[in-house]
Amino acid sequence: MQSFSIISKIHEGLSQKAYSCKELTQSYLDAIAKENGALNAYTLPTPEKALESARKVDEKLARGETLRPLEGIPLTLKANISTKGIVTDCCSKILSGYTPVYDATVWSILESQNAVLLGKCNMDEFAMGSSCETGCHGPAHNPHDETKVAGGSSGGAASAVAGGVAPYALGSDTGGSIRQPASFCGIVGLKPTYGAVSRYGLIAYASSFDQIGPLALCAEDAARIFDVLAQKDPRDSTSTGKKESALEALKKPLSGRIVGLVPEYFAGLQPDVEKALEEAKRVFESLGCTCKTVSIPEIRYALPVYYILACAEASSNLGRYDGIRYGYKTAHYTGINEMISKTRSEGFGKEVQRRILLGTYVLSAGYYDAYYKKAQLLRRKIQRAFAKAFTQCDFLLAPTVPMTAFPEGFTAQDAVQTYQTDICTVPVNIAGLPAVSVPCGFDADGMPVGMQLIGGSFQEAVLLNAAHQYELAARSQSFRSAGKGVEL
Repeated sequence: MQSFSIISKIHEGLSQKAYSCKELTQSYLDAIAKENGALNAYTLPTPEKALESARKVDEKLARGETLRPLEGIPLTLKANISTKGIVTDCCSKILSGYTPVYDATVWSILESQNAVLLGKCNMDEFAMGSSCETGCHGPAHNPHDETKVAGGSSGGAASAVAGGVAPYALGSDTGGSIRQPASFCGIVGLKPTYGAVSRYGLIAYASSFDQIGPLALCAEDAARIFDVLAQKDPRDSTSTGKKESALEALKKPLSGRIVGLVPEYFAGLQPDVEKALEEAKRVFESLGCTCKTVSIPEIRYALPVYYILACAEASSNLGRYDGIRYGYKTAHYTGINEMISKTRSEGFGKEVQRRILLGTYVLSAGYYDAYYKKAQLLRRKIQRAFAKAFTQCDFLLAPTVPMTAFPEGFTAQDAVQTYQTDICTVPVNIAGLPAVSVPCGFDADGMPVGMQLIGGSFQEAVLLNAAHQYELAARSQSFRSAGKGVEL
């Protein structure tokens, strides 16, 4: 099987002693030191932690032992994934210096395999944003053009992978926060089915939407990471684990598969995005797939439903940040109410405050039925509409984002239009479905275009196989390195 996998390439190099894990790790740490000033992908490199894991891997190789699937592979984590003893601040002033006393399940799994943690990555504050510009550490930059955004909210993770300063990363996806930056940066981003990967230790934005997933250079690497992480976790009551191995499914031919094209997804696209998706459609047809129009008119409700429900959950989840238990606390106050009010006003950024206020409003007496309850009813309507669509096709092909990466500063000029960049990604989170963003070309300025493949619940193996077969057929046209970082 032809492979674009950097993970298998690194494992082969380690096993054949072409380099030690310490040498490999140091090359990435050196690249971070050189490139991160321009990318601002990392907010906290962890060289000591990385080199300690590398030492354990080298000792294991010296004993002639076989490496486990992700053992010795460097990675980075989004700054909202808890790591014991390592600052996890969600890129928010209100969590400045916060050091968890426990690990997120995904990091526990990886650490048990001696995965090499290079550091924590930049993000929109509390994962609220579509450009990676709302965090307290400044914006992450797109490796293909540093004047443009990396996407949000997992922008630092996407920038690190596309910029060659991490082989892969873990991000979180609440309304597109893995897939949108993957599209903007020209890499693969997988949002698993809700519950396939444990959320334990993920600092919550909207608990019924949040999901952890990988950002990688190819579908095969995303499959390798997903197979390791998708385990049932008793600490997360919504966790179920995976239904089948995604990696083993990559060899299956696509001939006979039906690809659904939803016209509601294709309205208002940039011409270069539309052109790239038309070419992707032809590639799938050349692989033996049949493309079929599958209408889901309920998608028109998705954006307001998402912002009502996600902000309502955020207003509840972020209520714990009051300056009393942990995190930032205002220096001057005369009473408890003033202390909490000033702490939150000073500690939360403008975008987070905006979403908390919106969420509090829709949950308040007199507005609960008009907004929150109605949005919940529409959420079920959207879920049923997707279930019906998958009786007509095997998976859906759609744009990830209607546009390519926009210039930095655009968010501050037009917040509403920035919210609309989520229009193609939020329906998946509303329905709890898996989706993967795959690079499928470039616009006239050389910026990556991403296509989104959407599947039924726990159909990650189907999606990643479709993405992998597409890569084999079109990789030379769909991917171009940003030309930075480590070249193996």
